[in-house]
Amino acid sequence: MDRREFIKKSLVVGSASIGASTFGSQETIAAETKKSGIPDLVAVKNGEPDVMFDKAIEAIGGMKTIVKPDQIVVVKPNMAWDRPPEMGANTNPKLIRQVVAHCVEAGAKKVYVLDHTCNNPQKVYQNSKIKEAAESAGGIVVYANDEKNYKEVSVPKAKVLKKVKVHELIESCDVFINVPVLKHHSGAGVTIAMKNLMGAMWDRRFYHQKGLHQCIAEFCLWRKPDLNIVDAYRVTIANGPHRARPEDVKLRKSLLLGKDIVAVDTAATILFGADPEKTNYIKIANELGLGEMDLSKLNIKKITV
Repeated sequence: MDRREFIKKSLVVGSASIGASTFGSQETIAAETKKSGIPDLVAVKNGEPDVMFDKAIEAIGGMKTIVKPDQIVVVKPNMAWDRPPEMGANTNPKLIRQVVAHCVEAGAKKVYVLDHTCNNPQKVYQNSKIKEAAESAGGIVVYANDEKNYKEVSVPKAKVLKKVKVHELIESCDVFINVPVLKHHSGAGVTIAMKNLMGAMWDRRFYHQKGLHQCIAEFCLWRKPDLNIVDAYRVTIANGPHRARPEDVKLRKSLLLGKDIVAVDTAATILFGADPEKTNYIKIANELGLGEMDLSKLNIKKITV
């Protein structure tokens, strides 16, 4: 069995199989991965965003394995667009509320939620419903559209993105949790975890001028998130990232969770129905040693709610 065949069978994903297949039994999972212990990647389907997250975080031992008492946490959703939750342009607010709640329960001193928005931040934060959801769980929502709050850092071993201005809270936090929404993107093909980190930095134009895929990958040479949670509840399959029509948004009721950002993006790309081998930033990140693109090497746990 070659790698792509294994990945498709292991995750039971792809545009034809989502919603029609199950993730299989735990015995099958064990036989496929030939590994045991804490999973490298968790794939959940057929639940609401908050419930799927509960199952996924439990599978890796709970949020206490990520967040320790009195730590400062930054949760970075995709919260860039002035669109309501049902249009799938931003991370689902139910998921953000639950992530924040788990961080608070784990003993975090402060849990900040922020994004450098593309549209008016006040409208985005309100109409996405993320601000309300995060604050209801004890989060501190921060507007991140002022350059004075960004600090220039050096990116080790980068060929293009040698320096970048990142938000000061992300630069200084103890724990960085990345919560993108899976969707089509006109420039990158598909936007997931690595692409979502563009909302952590100031000058997006540099990425587009100097090489979008290379910069997306190289940002992770500076800092990789401690946890990546992909919202694939509603998936924009066309006209992304923010011009989708109702018919472009499909209810997939899925979620992926893992520490390895390359593995998470690889799995999510397949879930989207695209080829990770043709998604350049994933290949570049893999070549830079930022994670594992070969999912056959990982312990993948699949859960159906």
